[in-house]
Amino acid sequence: MSKPRPLSGFPELLPAQRSVEVEVVSTLARTFELHGFAGIETRAVEPMDQLLRKGDTSKEVYVLRRLQEDDGGRDSGIGLHFDLTVPFARYVLENSGKLEFPFRRYQIQKVWRGERPQDGRFREFTQADIDIVGAGELPFHHDVEITRVMVEALKGLSFLPGFRLQVNNRKLLQGFYAGLGVSDVDEVMRLVDKLDKLPEQAVRDLLVTEHQLLDAERADKVLALARICTPDDSFAEQVRALGVEHPLLEEGIGELGALMRGCADLVTDSVRLEADLKIARGLDYYTGTVFETRLDGYESLGSICSGGRYDALAADGRTTYPGVGISLGVSRVLVPLLNKGLLTADRSVPSAVLVALVDEESRSASDAVATALRRSGVPCEVAATASKFGKQIRYAERRGIPWVWFPGEPEHTVKDIRTGDQHTADPNTWTPPAEDLRPQVRVVGPSTHTDTARNPKETTS
Repeated sequence: MSKPRPLSGFPELLPAQRSVEVEVVSTLARTFELHGFAGIETRAVEPMDQLLRKGDTSKEVYVLRRLQEDDGGRDSGIGLHFDLTVPFARYVLENSGKLEFPFRRYQIQKVWRGERPQDGRFREFTQADIDIVGAGELPFHHDVEITRVMVEALKGLSFLPGFRLQVNNRKLLQGFYAGLGVSDVDEVMRLVDKLDKLPEQAVRDLLVTEHQLLDAERADKVLALARICTPDDSFAEQVRALGVEHPLLEEGIGELGALMRGCADLVTDSVRLEADLKIARGLDYYTGTVFETRLDGYESLGSICSGGRYDALAADGRTTYPGVGISLGVSRVLVPLLNKGLLTADRSVPSAVLVALVDEESRSASDAVATALRRSGVPCEVAATASKFGKQIRYAERRGIPWVWFPGEPEHTVKDIRTGDQHTADPNTWTPPAEDLRPQVRVVGPSTHTDTARNPKETTS
């Protein structure tokens, strides 16, 4: 067999890198569950008509077909899901009679998207979503709650660079545009959303010259609104100073202000919240709060965490299910950092202890030690061969295993090979320090995150 070629856009992680991903996923899940979110997993495939109802996404969907098409084409209309929102909407409709509303769900799962691979963008990647969905109505305080939960989750990833969570409200934008007399509000919003990718003058030309949606005076007002960005609710005074009035505008100002005040106590130097009035989100089903998030020092990745309020994403003809949710691109955040060698784990195996082997005849005794340690929850393995103890210690060092256990009669000894400290121990009662039980994440390069790392003694910069 010839050497396989890498397949771009489908990242595969080495064991130490995978340990970092596992720690991220575990931290997120713990935070979500602390707030009462139930974990679910949906199927990988959806009918094509469901996948395409968000808009023009046909170029992104991987369509599935069987190699032997002997089933009459029954499965020809399915594809891999490209996000977790569409399958979740279907899940809510199918299970509405079995769910208690408001339904709080988290989902950490693979998705597939047929786009051109580049830094932070992949064809197969992991997302972490949280949503709160109501039946008929969903009070605004859930928008604040969702924001708080994600801010707490990001703060828990203390080994990552800092995050900037940008929030806005579509009611504020729509009300402002309506107050200006804009005829095509959705198209203006779509073009303003390009300000993260295009210079302001280029967006102004699109609004005034190319699409002829606004005259110069109204375009200047729209762009003045988009320039407003504050770390608190002081944006409201700046918006009102632009002299535009509309009831929907006031509603949006009120909701965004409540969200900023409701999350102010969670803000730190490393996880910040901004009212950024250029954020619009291009998808037309958002109806209120909208989120985007940038990773400090990696702004070229674009938004790595986004979402918002949707008042009519799912409906069954009798009931409408409004919701609010936010999605974190786990792979988009992690893989570039892992590939640059900025993050790793302190060992490539889960084992915290290597049980040494005196000779092959005593393997059963070493196995008995390992069994006793595992009963106490200590991950361990028995040496593969009865080589000299020096070679067995070097075996542990290469894999990052911090402890080596030497069976003996009548006393056992255990050695911390990092420090050389060695003492007698009972395999039925001994456990290593808590930080040694699992591989710990190490920051190998510079990080902008100022919170305490999960294992500060292992963190370098």
